[in-house]
Amino acid sequence: MGMALVSLPLEARAQNPVQLGIAGGVSLPTSDLSDITNTGFNGTVTVGMTPAMIPLGIRIDGAFNQFDLKDALGDGSVRFISVTGNLVYKIPGAMVSPYLIGGAGWYNAKLDVTGLGNDSENKFGWNVGGGISMPLSGFSTFIEARYNYVMTDDPALKFVPITFGIMF
Repeated sequence: MGMALVSLPLEARAQNPVQLGIAGGVSLPTSDLSDITNTGFNGTVTVGMTPAMIPLGIRIDGAFNQFDLKDALGDGSVRFISVTGNLVYKIPGAMVSPYLIGGAGWYNAKLDVTGLGNDSENKFGWNVGGGISMPLSGFSTFIEARYNYVMTDDPALKFVPITFGIMF
């Protein structure tokens, strides 16, 4: 057993199979959402599971994205709360590791307009994107961008959060 541990690459021995993380950044509305909202912000909490020596992992993300309405539409916002299950494919062998991520899950979309009230609905959605992670001593950092597609009745709502995060 001791010889097996010694023969593993340093990256595999140092990797924690379960990680917790936090992230935040800017969210860019696209398509019809960009017609009614400005650039917004996001925050994410995540749990990642990556078995040693396998480049494919799982990540569960809870995210909050908010966009303010454009001035001509009044005072208000559009926000999304989501919980998604994602597969992560990390390109093996590099200290700074590019990766692909994609998954699907539950999205709650809420429109809140001052003086007119609010409306929210639960919908299915999916995301796909990529990023770069860099392991450091005891934790790792990442930056990623993901295209999100929320399947509302009409129109579908689409946005791209660009996040910087830390995994412990």
